[in-house]
Amino acid sequence: MSPATNKDDFRITELFNVQGKTALVTGGGSGIGLMATQALAVNGAKVYIVGRTKEKLDQVVKVHGQGISGQIIPIVADVSNKAGIQQLYSQIESAEPHLDILVNNAGIAPSNKEKVPEDKAHGETLKKYLLDEARVDEWTAIYTTNVVSPYLMSSAFLPLLERATECTPGWSGTIINITSISGLVRVSQGHFSYNTSKGAFVHLTRMLATEIANSGLKIRVNAIAPGVFPSEMTTKEESGPDQKSYIPKDRYGWTPAERPGNDRDMATAVLFAASCQYLNGQNIPVDGGYLVAVGQ
Repeated sequence: MSPATNKDDFRITELFNVQGKTALVTGGGSGIGLMATQALAVNGAKVYIVGRTKEKLDQVVKVHGQGISGQIIPIVADVSNKAGIQQLYSQIESAEPHLDILVNNAGIAPSNKEKVPEDKAHGETLKKYLLDEARVDEWTAIYTTNVVSPYLMSSAFLPLLERATECTPGWSGTIINITSISGLVRVSQGHFSYNTSKGAFVHLTRMLATEIANSGLKIRVNAIAPGVFPSEMTTKEESGPDQKSYIPKDRYGWTPAERPGNDRDMATAVLFAASCQYLNGQNIPVDGGYLVAVGQ
């Protein structure tokens, strides 16, 4: 008789298996949130997508929720405040015994880039660029959505994530934060408020992973830091009928990948972060080599 092997452990269907898992994706109605939703639902997960606009969520279900092995279930909720998050938690808890995967994706960016003067070599000029153009209300709104909200979401859903770990041997409930390479580069890119919030989100991921691990809970916390992917945020336009956005390939032809990111790029990252049980506390850039080109 030939010796027993563990060859089945190396099959793709086992390595990235999310069949039967329950997930929640904030901002799942378009962009990267929709990519994460499809990656999970097409591979057999039940995915609750959360957003503020019912029409967008319903359109996702209509276009992308049919003929797949999993499910996409829309929930209208406001995750920018504690009351909305607590209400969402109660809704999920009443419907599910546990939550396997939480994807904190919802985020916002400034409405316009800050106006960068050609000559910043004088104190008054630089002051105008940094101070006079700054909108405190916009800074506050961006920080609330991009940092406070995922902190509250992660904290609120710890009990349901813990139950996922307890009921499935070999699985740990997992949080996937969608950060950004904008939180890693040193240049402002014309939007200090957004980059600062994403830098804070990267560090929040590390702190949450550490705090949860030190508490003894078997819940993993990781982040994916996308480069340029098509979304309503990057195109500044509404999504199409399929809730998808489009960026011309040559717009980012100067990066090593010579193109923007696409659905498959994000799907592989999401499935890896969700299924790799030995991954914890990491922030994974998926940027086509953007950071290689511009440096950190």
